[in-house]
Amino acid sequence: MSNNVARRWFVNQCGVGMGALAMQSLLHGQARQPHHAPKAKNVIYLFMAGGPSHMELFDNKPVLTKFDGTLPPADLLKGYRAAFINPNSKLLGPKFKFAKHGQSGAELSELLPYTAKVADDLCIVKSMVSDAFNHAPAQLLMNTGSMQFGRPSFGAWTIYGMGSESKDLPAFVVFSSGQKGPSGGNSCWGSGFLPTHYQGVQFRNSGDPVLYLSNPPGVDNDTQRATLDAVKSMNEMRLRQTGDTEIATRINSFEMAYRMQSSAPELMDLSKESKETLDSYGIEPGKPSFAYNCLLARRLVERGVRFVQLYHEAWDQHGGLVGGLRKNTKDTDQASAALIMDLKQRGLLKDTLVIWGGEFGRTPMVQGGSDGRDHHPNAFTMWLAGGGVKPGVTLGESDELGFNVVKDRVHVHDLHATCLHLLGFDHLKLTYRFQGRDFRLTDVHGNVVQKMLA
Repeated sequence: MSNNVARRWFVNQCGVGMGALAMQSLLHGQARQPHHAPKAKNVIYLFMAGGPSHMELFDNKPVLTKFDGTLPPADLLKGYRAAFINPNSKLLGPKFKFAKHGQSGAELSELLPYTAKVADDLCIVKSMVSDAFNHAPAQLLMNTGSMQFGRPSFGAWTIYGMGSESKDLPAFVVFSSGQKGPSGGNSCWGSGFLPTHYQGVQFRNSGDPVLYLSNPPGVDNDTQRATLDAVKSMNEMRLRQTGDTEIATRINSFEMAYRMQSSAPELMDLSKESKETLDSYGIEPGKPSFAYNCLLARRLVERGVRFVQLYHEAWDQHGGLVGGLRKNTKDTDQASAALIMDLKQRGLLKDTLVIWGGEFGRTPMVQGGSDGRDHHPNAFTMWLAGGGVKPGVTLGESDELGFNVVKDRVHVHDLHATCLHLLGFDHLKLTYRFQGRDFRLTDVHGNVVQKMLA
């Protein structure tokens, strides 16, 4: 028997052929065994696309105020590359006041009155560092661990590692609000070289969460089910012949869409949520918003969805810094804090890792006259809560101008390593073999930040 014939016989005839195994693995959300007991079972990632200014929100710099309108020290700028401005642009002092909050004494901007109320639940990291200073590569790095297209996203790695707890909703759901989607596009939640079963599914903010979810006129449930069964039978036949995991993904997608015709309308129906809950998020009924998406994120986690990511693209203030930040924080501050409080009240926060942040920060130097800042990867701030994160701490420091990190540096790869650790995985061991090598989210970098762990 030739090798080709033997292979075809094995795939076609063996009851536990590779195609059948692939289908069973994908259709039932099979997970890898965790490397240690996980602290977090779900992730809600609030991605503030565009680069929030750490100096106006989290990282108070009185010295920068003192030297407002002067040139930065020459030695500070050696080898520095800015996206748009001349690095010799004058320094710009912070535009808003800061105050300390909670027992932790976290110092926060006046723009974040609601976040201030949950300060003792947060781990605020003021020492984030990225390698990229333009939006698309920086967003890809923050979401996939690489500045190049084609790598699996953090969400996809999570589903690959942990599987799914929900049979009626996708394991990884994405929302987008603000002015536009992220510059990195769908790759920010893509599956890269992992089977497409692991990619994020983008939900819309109004109507059916996914296009074409409702049956067209003239198609009843019996007709639809019969059609799906016929298509499934043909796909399964082809899967047994080829072992192609993408066919298993297609079968899963059709079946998931069928189940979502019941589960999705129930998810989107907020009529059973109390007025107090809606008001706490700042939701205006019938109006799509970041706040609406935050409440849906909580409802998705309750229903077993493993990874929910909310993109809010509005933070790229090259000019109009003051007005832009006022609008951004008005749109996001209340809902972000309400999500923490709501999860905590329902006993979900201990198992849910919440992440807030963008792809980089902003320059201490001015752009756009006197009311803007350029992209800045050398130092920026993010916060995390729940899921085994140490609450009520502020980690790391930037220098007195907010230019470089001077204490407890946390690179994007370190953040990823730490998040995977909280989800029960050693980032060095959660790998996928592709093109002759074992890939991982952290590439060849990353260390778990022990100071962030409860």
